[in-house]
Amino acid sequence: MVHQSPAGARDLLPLEVAQKRWIADRLQHVFHRWGYHRIITSTLEWLDTLMAGGAIERSTVIQLQDAQEGTLGLRPELTASIARAMATRLAGSTSEATLALPQRLYYNANVFRRPTVGHHGRQLEFYQSGIELLGAVGLLADAEILLLLADCLNQLGLPQWHLILGEADLTRSLFSPFPAQVKDKVRNAIAHLDRVTLETLPLSPELRERALFLFDLRGRPEDVLLHVASLELDESQQKIVNNLKSLIELLGQSSPHPLPIILDLSLVQTIDYYTGIVFQVVSSPDTSQRVLGQGGRYDQLLGLYHPQGETYPGIGFCLNIEDLHYVLLSSPQLPRQTPASDWLVVAESPQAEAAAFTYAQKLRDSKHLVRVEMDLGNRSPQEIREYARRRRITYLAWIKADGTPAIETLS
Repeated sequence: MVHQSPAGARDLLPLEVAQKRWIADRLQHVFHRWGYHRIITSTLEWLDTLMAGGAIERSTVIQLQDAQEGTLGLRPELTASIARAMATRLAGSTSEATLALPQRLYYNANVFRRPTVGHHGRQLEFYQSGIELLGAVGLLADAEILLLLADCLNQLGLPQWHLILGEADLTRSLFSPFPAQVKDKVRNAIAHLDRVTLETLPLSPELRERALFLFDLRGRPEDVLLHVASLELDESQQKIVNNLKSLIELLGQSSPHPLPIILDLSLVQTIDYYTGIVFQVVSSPDTSQRVLGQGGRYDQLLGLYHPQGETYPGIGFCLNIEDLHYVLLSSPQLPRQTPASDWLVVAESPQAEAAAFTYAQKLRDSKHLVRVEMDLGNRSPQEIREYARRRRITYLAWIKADGTPAIETLS
């Protein structure tokens, strides 16, 4: 018999659960304040659903075979599942009131990803909290998402973070001059900040100069926008640049604290369905720099799941609970102990056991949350008190055979 969990699987003990629950609860509180409602989608999806729109690489999906109907997979992210759920619901909606747009949705869920080749034993299951804003497009919708993201991080008391902001359509168009046979290599080198590889690719002097120019399109928003203005932009590219400038100005005017934005027009996301702004949140290098979350706009994804191909705009983000937990471990906000029980109810004799259960339930029925434990017998009064002190229990209720309680307060 195997007594260990599978490679890549993890168990969470009560303190770690309490800490991660604290993070998820704070995020949920923010989501509620912004008018978002929880959605729960299936852990299982058809592989075709997950692959639609370049949502995920097939090799990262943990697959479950079903020979009769197709191949199932464990969801590696939530956006595709929510897009599928909402598109089919919108298609079946008979009145606008049934499903009014925009839809503000949030989730707290686990996702599953197969590790890349050579990384056996890496984590398979992850926890995420995130939001999706469906049916809204334009400057205000983009600003809402980024301001909501900043509110989440500030409510967690995150010590330092940066928002890396890019634009998927603009980045794709800036890559258009590269030949098809090297375009992916250029994108991959830039995505991994691999300047050495970029300089050795078989490119003409003009294309190499452009590749290195794109490589350096990151930094203070005003500086990057000034650099990109030196390119010969067509009308659509200039419109995107103007929208980015307006978005950054709006964010600066709408937030009580300046958002720490790094504009990165070389930002390349691995997911292909993004059509507008894309972004990542990274922690400070002082906390072993990590990607805490990511997101972007996807205005064509819902149309892939709609029976008539009708599409709706969408934008959202997810936050990685494990990475947030890691960077918050050294902060004072996280719980350092599991919640203590308030009461320990003890039957003084076998004849008092039924009365003890009744008294414990009476305490639990309080309109306030009260944690009540029952002593399960076979311990001396001294052992009971020692246990209660270790568990940080405040009150002992000693129940007599007639149901009368004797209350003892532990210091």
